[in-house]
Amino acid sequence: MLGPGWEVRDLSSLPHSPEVQETGVNFEENAALKALTISRVITGLVLADDSGLEVDALEGAPGVRSARFAGPDATDADNRFLLIQKLRRLGGERFRARFRCVMVLAGQGEMLGSFSGVVNGNVILEERGSGGFGYDSLFIPQGYTETFAELQAEIKNSLSHRGRALAKLLEFLRS
Repeated sequence: MLGPGWEVRDLSSLPHSPEVQETGVNFEENAALKALTISRVITGLVLADDSGLEVDALEGAPGVRSARFAGPDATDADNRFLLIQKLRRLGGERFRARFRCVMVLAGQGEMLGSFSGVVNGNVILEERGSGGFGYDSLFIPQGYTETFAELQAEIKNSLSHRGRALAKLLEFLRS
């Protein structure tokens, strides 16, 4: 997604990198913890992100705990099941929500920038689609009738919270 001219590696290429606990109270803090920690042990730029689903009816939950909503060892299916259970208790079929992503760029232990992206939409109570991951099968982006899991990857990437945060990062890198 960065385009030509970039060599991108993930942490699997750094088997002895420190493990970073996501102890931040928001997405930016978690992304910064990851980016800063790794940037202290390698040369070059480090980009880390944290993201999740915020549901208005649940006061922003699952939010920063999206990946661990149903517990520390929960699967995506466990998290979706718990979300559906909580929303069913409230009544209704659609709930205003958004996916939020914050990316932090760091180098040599210093934060160089923070870039956020948001996509608004609704959460539904019945899973639809087989693409994507996490909560994608429950989230319908604003202006669409399909869930993220039903949309073609190119469309999802052009709308997604990560795609929007990455576009801001690229603008920063070009300047």
